[in-house]
Amino acid sequence: MKILITGGAGYIGSELVGFFLREGHEVVVVDNLKYEPTSLLRYASHINFEFENLDVRRKSSLKKIMGGCDVIIPLACLVGFPLCEDNPIEAAQVNYEVNKWIAETKSSDQIVIYPCTNSGYGSSDGGVCTEESPLRPLSLYGRTKVDAEKAYQDTEGCCTLRLATVFGPSSRPRTDLLVNNFVLKAIKDKVLVLYECEFMRNYVHILDICRVYNFILDNWKNCSQQTFNIGNDEINMNKLQLAEKIGEHLPVEIIKSEFTQDPDKRDYIVSSQKIYDAGFSCKYDLDIGIKQLIKMYSLIDKPWHANY
Repeated sequence: MKILITGGAGYIGSELVGFFLREGHEVVVVDNLKYEPTSLLRYASHINFEFENLDVRRKSSLKKIMGGCDVIIPLACLVGFPLCEDNPIEAAQVNYEVNKWIAETKSSDQIVIYPCTNSGYGSSDGGVCTEESPLRPLSLYGRTKVDAEKAYQDTEGCCTLRLATVFGPSSRPRTDLLVNNFVLKAIKDKVLVLYECEFMRNYVHILDICRVYNFILDNWKNCSQQTFNIGNDEINMNKLQLAEKIGEHLPVEIIKSEFTQDPDKRDYIVSSQKIYDAGFSCKYDLDIGIKQLIKMYSLIDKPWHANY
């Protein structure tokens, strides 16, 4: 197949490209290279790799590229609540409006696999969130992603994924994701200060995210028009448990702070049993990811942003 990945130079996309190329697919990446211009260099010599330096909001140009592709994976996004709150107009345009346009513009025989976020659940109030649970996003980021998911759910030939908090190394590193962030702080500061440490999250390794895209393409008849939570249910845990797990690999002092609040109010337990019942299973656990991140940070020991 010929696969278009928008935002393909990003954290997930830069790894997903390699997975698809190894499976024998052709890959076209569209990205404006706003964050990391070198993450795709390793693919430059591959005969089945193409790249277009393009902002996805240039719809006429994007439409020409889309026309020759069998599969569309729209990863282009302003990710996370702080970035979206600082750039609300761009967030609405890139995260929602472009995706609504793709849903309306794609041909009926084109496949779309859209990555939403399980931050749309907001708070589970102690219950377990399944794909049938109500969506109550707490941030502009969550709202734009949920709105885009709805546009794809109403479109023929689409599958939507609600991703857990992703962790692990990438050619375009992200230090803001919780596991990646905690490992970096443990290395740099040797202290983890936890706010509202009982808040629950679920996690998934970046390579399992890449694997699930391949799984969905290989099982398209069963996955079309479906929505799946994608996480590793064996590592649903709160922030204190995560910090203690990192402490098994790195010397770190854990301080529970009761005098302030975490601005990110997400608190949920999510079940990915539906994708497991379809035949997928996660391969990479938290211990593997922490060890990989420690190696990654030793290779790219640079002056990270003060808040990581």
